[in-house]
Amino acid sequence: MTRVAPVGGTAVQDHVALAEIELCGDLIIAASAAHEDRLSLESIDEVLKVAEERARESGTGE
Repeated sequence: MTRVAPVGGTAVQDHVALAEIELCGDLIIAASAAHEDRLSLESIDEVLKVAEERARESGTGE
């Protein structure tokens, strides 16, 4: 017997997983547009907006 998921509103969204997928997509786009073989750590931090997140967490808003 084969079970099929019912049609309708039974989908569960994992917001953390969706955010991680979006970040991976951003990195893939940046890597494909890069002129060098690999993204530098600084480029990765820029794509992932590390400085902005740190500023937001520290309350400086920079």
